[in-house]
Parts: sequence; C-alpha cells; structure tokens
Amino acid sequence: MTFVILACALPQFKLWWPFFVVLFYILSPIPTMIARRHTDGTGGTNSTCMETAIFITMGILVSSFALPIVLARAAVIMWGACYLTLAGNVIVYLTILGFFTIFDMDESDYAMW
Repeated sequence: MTFVILACALPQFKLWWPFFVVLFYILSPIPTMIARRHTDGTGGTNSTCMETAIFITMGILVSSFALPIVLARAAVIMWGACYLTLAGNVIVYLTILGFFTIFDMDESDYAMW
C-alpha cells in the first residue's frame, strides 16, 4: 500500500488515479472465498464453482495491472506513478497468495485459526 500511496502523493505525480487499484485489492479474494465456502462440503477443489472463481479472480488481477498501464499510456498519470503502482500490486498480491497458502494447509498449526 505504501507504493500505491507514494504513486499518488509524491509532489511530481500529484494525482490520485492510481489509488483506484485498491478496489481490485478488495475484490480479488472475494470470489475464491465464496467458492471455498460453497465447495467445502463437496470435497473437491476441481469443481466448476472453484474454476469459475479462479477465472474471475485472474480477471480482477489482470485488470489491476492493466489499469495503471492504460492510465500512463493515456497520459493521465506519469510513468513513475505507474511503476510504483505495479510494484505495490506485486507486493499486495504476493501477500494475499501467502495468506491463502498458509491458511489452506491442513497439517499446519495455523489451520486451527
């Protein structure tokens, strides 16, 4: 989040357009969480519901990387703000991936949470 805020608040950038990727950060885990809740009783992770949720999540993820690039190409934001936003995207999505990886392990003590 620090990189995204810097992309918006540094004096040479001064525009808050890159901050719209935060909406993608909020929306990205929702389809997977709903699909895991729905397919929990069926036992399989290769269900149609889970595959659809992964597809929607990947669409949201690609959109969050495409938004700053499109804004920079349209000269709405500067390329420096685009690079900072992309760096923030990588860090946030690696954190979300780590969260789902750690809390999905059944043999770990973290699964009690």
